[in-house]
Amino acid sequence: MSYCSFSGGEEYKNHFLPGIYVCSECGHELFSSMSKFEHSTPWPAFSQTIHEDSVTKYPEAWGPLKVCCGKCGNGLGHEFLYDGPKEGLSRF
Repeated sequence: MSYCSFSGGEEYKNHFLPGIYVCSECGHELFSSMSKFEHSTPWPAFSQTIHEDSVTKYPEAWGPLKVCCGKCGNGLGHEFLYDGPKEGLSRF
């Protein structure tokens, strides 16, 4: 499942079938459907990456971390610290 192309709306927000979400640019594995959860935002929400090197993170001045593909640098959005489905987890 291609993730974060941002062209024409978000098609995976309500998609909860088993699978792996990959970068829309290079196919690098980003998230497992096992870490996906429902959230009020218009984008799919995940609590963790599938591999330690799935993403790179950069601090933003306003709080969350900017998240990019760990392989090609494609922008994926943000990591919101402590906004996950359980206490202490983040939301990607």
